Amino acid sequence: MQQLRWWKSRCKKHPPDDIHRAGELAELRLEKLSRAAGRENGWHVFASVRIPDPADGGRREIDLVIVGGNTLLVVEQKHWAGRFEINDDDEFVQYRNNGTEHNHSTVAERIARKARMLNKIHHKRMSLKDTNSLDMRVIVAMTHQKLEWPKIPDNFQQEMVDEAGFIKILESTTPGQLNEDLLQTVQGFSTWDEIELHGGLTLKGDMIQLGLGSGIDEWFKARNEDLVVQTNHKRSIFSLFNKTPSQVKLVHGSKNIEATLAKDLHLEMHVVGEKTRRLVAWSNINKVFVSKPPAKWGGKPSSRRNKV
Repeated sequence: MQQLRWWKSRCKKHPPDDIHRAGELAELRLEKLSRAAGRENGWHVFASVRIPDPADGGRREIDLVIVGGNTLLVVEQKHWAGRFEINDDDEFVQYRNNGTEHNHSTVAERIARKARMLNKIHHKRMSLKDTNSLDMRVIVAMTHQKLEWPKIPDNFQQEMVDEAGFIKILESTTPGQLNEDLLQTVQGFSTWDEIELHGGLTLKGDMIQLGLGSGIDEWFKARNEDLVVQTNHKRSIFSLFNKTPSQVKLVHGSKNIEATLAKDLHLEMHVVGEKTRRLVAWSNINKVFVSKPPAKWGGKPSSRRNKV
């Protein structure tokens, strides 16, 4: 019976949520386009950057942070369909094609606040008295091709662009000599940890422990690079009779470990949007990505609160 339950767990599919999947694919597309468009002019692209928020002890996510010369592009991406308007309170109201509407509140002000936080972190790290030493551009990129745009208010402070307009910024702007200190600041932040389940569903959050034994967990904690974990599960009916149907390979930098997965092993993660930590069975997992530990100015990973 245990072998049967293990086999069923390996075979169970976890399909992705269509709406969230569309958003994730759009984010990945913009990231790839940005890297390609900005390469010649020397732009450095960082996706899903998480910066500490001293106001609540958690961290905030920025969709794209792009460094070039002494310039910092802080980008919020929205992949809305239908149409939207900006009301008198600078709130973004989306009218979806299915007839529903959603108030996204002050989207532009939230990304502007994150930009101010990022600017403050850099200046504090470098002990710079001039808090306006960087050329900061706060951008809201609306990337859905069929989105209907309103007239943007004349007093709107952030830049509003579509996908083509954003790519044009990277292709047409030569930022000049790279500010290495600024680049180092941004490189010091981490991103989300991710678990890809069999069937395509991706969980994002903070990895607590791998659950593969104390030796591997200590090896995991001592790293200073991204960690990629790839599993290999046998799922055919004949694997019911295989005593070692699952293997795992862990890689960070030039170091790697290969091991056999025993049944009933779980990793522990704080998943975004969930109040308590979740145990995820290794038999359900295809792949794991764990971001490098952040530098001291990036804050320690927090499983308590994660704001986006």
